[in-house]
Amino acid sequence: MSLRVEIWSDIACPWCYVGKARFEKALAAFPHRDDVEVVHRSFELDPGRAKGDAAPVVPMLARKYGMSEAQAQAAEDNVGAQAAAEGLPYRTRGRDHGNTFDMHRLLHFAKEQGAQDRLVQILYRANFAEERSVFTEGDERLVELAVEAGLDADAARKVLADPDAYAADVRADEEEAARLGATGVPFFVLDRKYGVSGAQPAEIFTRALEQAWGERSPISLIGRADGEADADACGPDGCAVPQR
Repeated sequence: MSLRVEIWSDIACPWCYVGKARFEKALAAFPHRDDVEVVHRSFELDPGRAKGDAAPVVPMLARKYGMSEAQAQAAEDNVGAQAAAEGLPYRTRGRDHGNTFDMHRLLHFAKEQGAQDRLVQILYRANFAEERSVFTEGDERLVELAVEAGLDADAARKVLADPDAYAADVRADEEEAARLGATGVPFFVLDRKYGVSGAQPAEIFTRALEQAWGERSPISLIGRADGEADADACGPDGCAVPQR
């Protein structure tokens, strides 16, 4: 049985981009990494923004947090430096921000095709590292990225053309995040027992993985007074035959 790690995140969230890299660093060194199932969950930072309504990041940050544009740019430079420390490309100038609902719908489709994690990383790279926008070029830009992740182009177009496709899945993820108490992202949940909030250092994720895995150790069997734990039982090959 695998250990499940659910990650609530948004493609527009730079700390989700950084946090994913830090988590993966911890996961790569985890002895039981092949038994860890990672599932990406939807969370929108700006759900009220209309599709196609994109805005430059720095002025948006300045308005949202009541800071000057110089302060907002400094904040972007700081995120860029932390991304670089994780080996991630990051454009600190000229990026835009917009609605990510269609990307989340596409990610749910990708999950069914076994390509969710690949598409998440491709969308992050496209948003944070490339000059082309994921918000202003329309559905074909997302189709192009979906194909890069191994998805069928026509199938991806069909999903994007139908506003109801996977919409309920996105909303369900967001409602679940609220029930779990997540007010921001990234938010990591391990086996629905432990939560890690934010782009924590890799060692925090290592500790969380070890603690969650430790609780999955085989149970201790209590047997007869002579210390023998096994007694007559039934199994796949049949039932024990009484010796008396």
